[in-house]
Amino acid sequence: MKKERRQSIENRLNFTTRFLVAVLLLPAAASLLVLAFYTLWIHQSTDAISRIAELRPIVEENIPEQTWSVIAGRNTFDDCGVYDSIESVNESMDSYMRRSSSTEILVARRTMDTLRSYVEQIEQKMSDDSVPVSSSEETLEEVRSVASLIGDMLASFIEQEIMRVNARNTSLQRLSIIILVLGILILTFSVFFARRARAALVRSVHEAIDRLQQFTREFASGNLQARASPALVEELSDLTNDVNVMAEQMGNLIEQNRREQENLKKAELRTLQAQVNPHFLYNTLDTIVWAAESGKDEEVVVLTKSLSDFFRSSLSSGEDWVTVAQEIRHLNGYLSIQKIRYRDILNYEVEIAPEMEQYVMLKLLLQPLVENALYHGIKYRRGGGSIRVRGWLENSMLCFTVQDTGVGMTQEKLDEVMESMKTGKIRRRDPNEPEAGGGFGLYNVDQRIRLYYGQDEGILIRSGSGGTTVSFSVPVHQGEAQQ
Repeated sequence: MKKERRQSIENRLNFTTRFLVAVLLLPAAASLLVLAFYTLWIHQSTDAISRIAELRPIVEENIPEQTWSVIAGRNTFDDCGVYDSIESVNESMDSYMRRSSSTEILVARRTMDTLRSYVEQIEQKMSDDSVPVSSSEETLEEVRSVASLIGDMLASFIEQEIMRVNARNTSLQRLSIIILVLGILILTFSVFFARRARAALVRSVHEAIDRLQQFTREFASGNLQARASPALVEELSDLTNDVNVMAEQMGNLIEQNRREQENLKKAELRTLQAQVNPHFLYNTLDTIVWAAESGKDEEVVVLTKSLSDFFRSSLSSGEDWVTVAQEIRHLNGYLSIQKIRYRDILNYEVEIAPEMEQYVMLKLLLQPLVENALYHGIKYRRGGGSIRVRGWLENSMLCFTVQDTGVGMTQEKLDEVMESMKTGKIRRRDPNEPEAGGGFGLYNVDQRIRLYYGQDEGILIRSGSGGTTVSFSVPVHQGEAQQ
């Protein structure tokens, strides 16, 4: 595909102007040259005709008359001027032959030498008294005959010149018609070319402006990757480049701001997630003390080990990502503690597919959901209930559900919880509250899934009189967890 070449408006206008001027001046210049050539030629021809025509009466009339006046005794050769007339005719013929060649004039010029010789013969006879006058008169007849012959030659030359002038005049008329038709065609082409050039220029400018408008609409609608196409108009090319640079900088600033806000949000969630409910710690330590005082050494060991696993997994050396096995260890530690504390009112079951344990996931996603199920479902149900945690691998996705048999939520309450999670208007957990704060665990997990995994959907909640089920799915993460 041929790449279009960028041009400036000034260059296009200059090219169009020069082209039109050249196209329009070319026939005019050609016409002027042709007219000048024909005019010069016709002028030379008419001038030659005029001069030769002036010679004819001199040759046919003046020279014989001047010679006769000498023979008749009225003049002498010195006074009659016959030789001057002959010289004048010869000079005119020689001058013409220097500019142009003509057979008639060349023959006439040579015949003039014959005419002069006859005149010289008469002069010699007139100077010799022994030669009768009749002899000179006979020679005069030769002079008249030769003069008449020269006159015929000059007449023939004039006639031929007039025919050539007429032929040239006819050619000039035809050429004028051709030039006129050609001029009309060139003028029509020039008008057509000017309209096309104007349309092309207007189209290129409009296209460049339309591309800029399309880009600004796309960019304003939120497409930060949109860029203006290169303009083929040089004057708009710099503007397009500047707009693209501006868009690139704005996109970078917006992306930088988005990342900063995201990092800020992550930091906030990480900080809140890292907060340990002091009442949970106090109650767990009280339970350990109570078990120790009661001599329940096994419970003390289980509680202590479970609390250790809980904090080890919570801290995880400051890492955000852990293996599924580590997340389950943290969850089991939490449930073991709560099982000893609540005894008969809490039963739990953790079913995680073994093939999932090697994969990496964002830490502290399951424990807050279980905590929420315990404090907002099981505790408020007479006779207690159970919590079931399931995990399986499906289409490179880690799928989890936390199901409880607690009191559940009405549809109105469920809608309120879902709306508060969308808007973020959830009461943060107060460390001074006994155990958990309502709903924050759900919000925290939902937001962290959206932020860290870049998903539009976090957790899904289904609830009714038979309990509540919270589920989520996240892709298998390619990072490495802290062991």
